[in-house]
Amino acid sequence: MNDVRTVLLVGTRKGMWIGTSDERREDWEFTGPHFDMEEVYSCMVDKRGGRPRLLAGASSSWLGPQVRRSDDLGATWDETPNGAIRFPEGSDASVERIWQLVPGAEPGVVYAGTEPGAVWRSTDDGKTFALEQALWDHPHRPLWNAGFGGQAFHTVLPHPTDPDSVTAALSTGGVYQTSDGGASWEPRNSGIRAEFLPEGQQYPEFGQCVHKVTRHPSRPERLYLQNHGGVYRSDDHGASWVYIADGLPADFGFTVVVHPHEPDTIFVFPIGGGDGRYPPAGKARVWRSRDAGESWEELGDGLPDDFFVSVMRDAMCTDDHEETGLYFGARNGAVWGSTDGGGSWRQVVANLPDVLVVRAARVDQ
Repeated sequence: MNDVRTVLLVGTRKGMWIGTSDERREDWEFTGPHFDMEEVYSCMVDKRGGRPRLLAGASSSWLGPQVRRSDDLGATWDETPNGAIRFPEGSDASVERIWQLVPGAEPGVVYAGTEPGAVWRSTDDGKTFALEQALWDHPHRPLWNAGFGGQAFHTVLPHPTDPDSVTAALSTGGVYQTSDGGASWEPRNSGIRAEFLPEGQQYPEFGQCVHKVTRHPSRPERLYLQNHGGVYRSDDHGASWVYIADGLPADFGFTVVVHPHEPDTIFVFPIGGGDGRYPPAGKARVWRSRDAGESWEELGDGLPDDFFVSVMRDAMCTDDHEETGLYFGARNGAVWGSTDGGGSWRQVVANLPDVLVVRAARVDQ
């Protein structure tokens, strides 16, 4: 009989912690810090190939960024010479941070998004990466600006069944998509408002400050997006977007997460906006929609009311248990978890450094 475990990766500004629990997810044991004093903006649990592999994108102030891999749930780590992700010789750029690591639709394929804004593809399980050159050479790139946190491709969404299709997003540039395996990329921002631009210019072809994009694999044509101002849904694979934030206490936020078993169920963590980057009234609340954003409900049982910190774009996630676990980490170093779809919450770990990314998965051993 398989031993069912739950793995929770928590990347922070000063290393990564790995939590393990059983299927009930009530008691947790943590190891760390892994990569002490390195910023961990991205991590993933790759269960393809019949074994769980952990990948982490860590940035050292001395040695630069590095993709690290573990096949024993973090007991040991492999490094790739020269960091795995580096611009080709002669490029007038250097990788500062690895903001995103995600599995592709094909075996062995892993995508990465970096700062400065570039997307990369690996075909050897994350050992080496090649630059998506057509996106780097896109005529829009010199016009992309940096968001408050920098200019980076923080979202890379490979299509679950079409390996030639990838959707990516950055702040501030917006959403871009390829349908020909990276040979060309087009902006997909119709209907997304850039509220910081003058009246009459707030719906440009590109330049939106998109914070995060997600989708459910069973409905890949439907995308959900958290913007600098606004939550949006696309039902046509990003060709057009509609505003779905009515009913939320604020339409600013960083993260948006889709339920792994319910494609119409999404979760957001509203924040007061650029002038107050903490939840409205200082109350930690997750908001859930079960009808693709047509209506929203507040989820706060067990969450604190004096909460004046943010939840970053990749610091909220689900696991893939049948009874889905939902997690978020905050800039005060605490991680919260729910095993009933957000209905009730309990603190999983506290007093870590500033949380940047949270990833979780069921692991059968």
